Formats: sequence, structure tokens, C-alpha cells
Amino acid sequence: MNRLSKYPILLFLYSAAAFFTLSYCKNDKQQPVYEDLGSVKRTILKTNTDFEKQINELKTLVSKDSDEKLLQQKFQDIRKIYKKMEWAVEYFLPHSARFINGPALPEIEMDEHTEIEPEGLQVLEEMFYPYDKRNKEEVIRMLNKLVNKSNTISTNFQVITISKDQVFDALRQETFRISSLGISGFDTPVSGTFLQEMPSSLQGVKETLKQISTERSKDKALKSIEAEINSAIEVLKKNTDKNTFDYVSFIPDHLNKITALMLEFKDQEKIPDVEVTTALNKNAATFFAKNAFNPNAFTPGKEYAYSEEKAALGHQLFNDRILSNNNNRSCATCHIPEKAFTDGLAKAMSLENSELARNTPSLNYAGYQHGQFWDMRKDDLEGQSSDVISNKEEMHGDLNVILARINQDKKYQSAFKNIYHSQKTEVWQLQNVLASYIRSLAKFNSDFDEYMRGNKSAMTENQKRGFNLFVGKAQCAICHFLPLFNGTVPPNFKKTEQEVLGAAVNGENKTFDHDPGRGKFHETVSSLQHSFKTPTLRNISKTAPYMHNGGYKTLKEVMNFYNKGGGKGFGFKVDNQTLSDEPLQLTDQEINDIIEFMKALDDK
Repeated sequence: MNRLSKYPILLFLYSAAAFFTLSYCKNDKQQPVYEDLGSVKRTILKTNTDFEKQINELKTLVSKDSDEKLLQQKFQDIRKIYKKMEWAVEYFLPHSARFINGPALPEIEMDEHTEIEPEGLQVLEEMFYPYDKRNKEEVIRMLNKLVNKSNTISTNFQVITISKDQVFDALRQETFRISSLGISGFDTPVSGTFLQEMPSSLQGVKETLKQISTERSKDKALKSIEAEINSAIEVLKKNTDKNTFDYVSFIPDHLNKITALMLEFKDQEKIPDVEVTTALNKNAATFFAKNAFNPNAFTPGKEYAYSEEKAALGHQLFNDRILSNNNNRSCATCHIPEKAFTDGLAKAMSLENSELARNTPSLNYAGYQHGQFWDMRKDDLEGQSSDVISNKEEMHGDLNVILARINQDKKYQSAFKNIYHSQKTEVWQLQNVLASYIRSLAKFNSDFDEYMRGNKSAMTENQKRGFNLFVGKAQCAICHFLPLFNGTVPPNFKKTEQEVLGAAVNGENKTFDHDPGRGKFHETVSSLQHSFKTPTLRNISKTAPYMHNGGYKTLKEVMNFYNKGGGKGFGFKVDNQTLSDEPLQLTDQEINDIIEFMKALDDK
């Protein structure tokens, strides 16, 4: 490895360590001891040594033109080894992790409007399934890049100090990664071998928990966790077929129990929280616990923090026509609660009653996304609200005029003063209360949520079959991630993905829709052309018609589009399509079961 290339990585790690330390310095009540967990580091380094060894052995096999099956087996061995240390690499070296096991898509530098070549295990998976000897040199080049990343792991874990609270936090994140990305096969989209890999991830968690445990948890939570992980591994060994695996039972019966027991372990070991704001609350026992998610992880800053008082005021303004130019339209005009805050139309209507370019998106769960509007042109809900208000075709409001009206209204003036303690309402405050109301629209009280919380009668048999298909054969969950069912990537939820589906203008799938989507703002980035944000599927049965253009009238039309392989499946030329163009081979009954499952995502 080039010596100069090491230093930015080390600088990042030292900065990260300083960040953790500074976070704790703000809390005088808790000053944890930053012990160096040498045994944990030695295990990581040993696993990484094996990782590099196996990569080099695969390079030799490729050079010798070995049989495809042998190459695939060796590749699977490499992935399983990586899974044992995934918890550490993802947490302490997130940038490297992206290039070791990230999607086989270009990494986009938005500010520079450039693309970085994809590399790593997912790129190699596409090369090995199937394997073409004509790509030998390219395969070896990618394997060499992987060796370089292994060297990065070794270099950094030899010098950094890791503490018990950080290790536990990393392991907890890994259990949630298994419960979302792992269980859906997110990082094995071609081979579909994720059920064979999950035991390695679970083993890595179990072994490391044992290393950081003391007598306080040995015969209590740790013992229970080990038993649950062993039980989960036995289930995984019995059936590795992604199309027939019983996901709907496995998650609540095994994975949820493991994540819940980890909180007991944390309490028994008296491990403090890592004081960093995260989307998943530190006391969330499972992904599906009530109040598991923290909306403040998606706000622009601390002063924008959510409160019920802000949401209540935002609710009033959301329904008040004071926000439009001529007092003739409110936010609720186009975002109707009974329709999951959509309007039921194919495309939004302008003030002049003419069709606009796109479908009105649901506001339910919009607070759990990084990127608003179909084209993600605004980072957060605060920016979204002002964009709509000032848009001459939507509300044609003037924020300064609106503020003058609000400051002349005694009730509004008093409400804003009580919340923000300022004499006059400011633009950011108006944006914040509207955004806070939208953040309050995530209820997490669907039949699916109840089922995952232990009520096994909350979903019908059809819905259970539909969920198994959703996660397995239909591969819906590799884009609509559990448990938000949108494109915000767990377990950190720091990024919301966009996809290129190759959608048509309507459900007949005869004419390609040329809307550039996010590509409008990144014209030189080919992979973003015709890309759109992955919206949530929660309350999806209430939000017809579908897609960014409202061209698909029913969920059956949407499912038929996916079943065929998206735009490419219908013969459209979509070179950058991110949706697999392989037909899903779903039967009509299977499609109906998936649609029934999606109804279980409706809030009550």
C-alpha cells in the first residue's frame, strides 16, 4: 500500500477517538475508563490475517483458471470470514467498510458531481456468479484492492484504542444490521447466500461479547444470549433456501430476543451509552419496539429538536391557508390525512388547476429520510416546507409576508414565543414547527408492528406468507429496508438511497418515462439519471396511484412491473438501472400475498 494513503485513514480514526472522548467530557457525571481491549483487537487482527490469506488463495485459483464452483466456494469462505469481523470494520472504519462490502454501484461525491469506481465483495460477487475467464485480469485487480483494504484494517487496529462501551455499541449495531440488511440478503443480491453467512456474523457477536463480559453477566444475560445465538444458528443451518425460509417467525423468535437480551447484558455490565445522537434510541430493545426511533437524528441541528408543542403548532399551521399567497390553499389541501397525506391524484395540481410533473408523496414517515421530494433536492423537512410554500405553482407564498401575518396574530405570536422565547417569529422557526408536525406522523402501530412485538395473531396467514416473499423471493427488502420500509439504510440510518427502476409513464409499460429525477441536479453523473428516492411502504395501500409519476394505478400494476424486471424487463434501454432486471417469477397468488402483507403496514 502507498504510505501516503495511510495517513488520512489514521487521522480519521484519531479524530473519531477524540470525538468520543469530547462527547464524554460534556457529561461530568460519567467518565468511563478507556481501557484497551487487547484480546478483542487481537481477535480482529487474527481474523483479518485469515481474510487476507483467503483472498490471496483465491487469486491463485483464479490465476490457475480453476473451476467455477471451486472459485465460488472460496469466495463464500472469504465472505464468511469477513462477516466475523464486520461489526468492528463497519463501526471503526466505515469508509473502508463501504469499499469492502458496499453495493456494486459507484460511490457518488454529490458536491463534486463525480462518481468513484465501486469495488469490494459485491463487485466480485457479480464476477463469480457466473464466472467468465475472460474477466480474469479484472477479477485479480479487484482482489488486489481487497488486499489493500485488509492492510488498512491491520494498520488501523494496531494503533487505535477501543473501549468497552464502543465495542458494545458496535456489536449492538451489528445485531441490528443482521436483523435488516443481513436477513434480506442486501449484500449478496446475486448469489443469495446470506442465510449461510448469518451464522458467521452471529458467531462474531457472541465471541466478542464473551471477551468483554465479566462475572456480572456470565450466568445471566451472556448465558441467555449465547443460547439464543446457538438456537438461531441451528435454525439457519436447517434451511438456507432464501425462497422458503420462514423470516416471519425467525425475526421475532430469535433476532428480536437477541437484541433485547443485549440491553440486559449492557445493564448488568454497567456499560454507559456512547453519547452520540443516533436514529435508533439507545434503550430500544428491538427494531420494532414502541418509540424505537429518534426523530432528532434527522433534524438540521439541536435547536430544531422535536417537541409535542412544536408539532401541535405545526398542525395548526399545516391546516391554515395563511401560508399561501391568496389564502386559498393549505398544506392539508394536497396532503389529506385519510389518504396517508397524499391527494389520491396521479399528479399534484397547481394553483391554476393544471397537472404538475409528479405525484404527491406521502408525508407519513417522511421524517425518517435524508432527502425530501422524489428527487431528494432538499436535505430535510425544514427545507422541504419552505420550498413548497414559495413555489409559485403550489402555494406561491412569500415567507416574509407570511411571517408578518403570523407576528400580527396574537395566538400564533404567543405560541411561537412560548416555544422559542423570541419576540418575533423567524423563518427557521416556521419551517421547524411544520417539520415537527410531519415528524409526528410516524405512528409505528400497524398490525405488522404488533406482530413483531409478540402478537402472533396480528397478521393473517396470507400476510405472513407475503412477508416471507417480500424478504425472500421478491427481494423487496433489499431496497425497502426493515423496519422503516424506505431507503434509509440501517442500522445507522445516516443515508437514504435512490434507485433507478426504469419506470414507464403508466402501468401499461409501453413508454419510458424520461423524467431525469435526481439527475436533473447532477447532469454529469450518469448513475443518477432517472433516479428517485425510495419511499416508505408504510400505509402504501392508502396512497394510490403509485410511482413518482402516479402512472401505476394499483399495487398489482406495481408488482407486475417489478416481477418482470423493471424497465429493462419491458425492453427499455436503462443502462444504469439499479433494480435487478432478472424476472422474479412470482405467481399471481404470491403477488396477492405480498400485497396483503403491505396492507399490514397500515397504521391504525
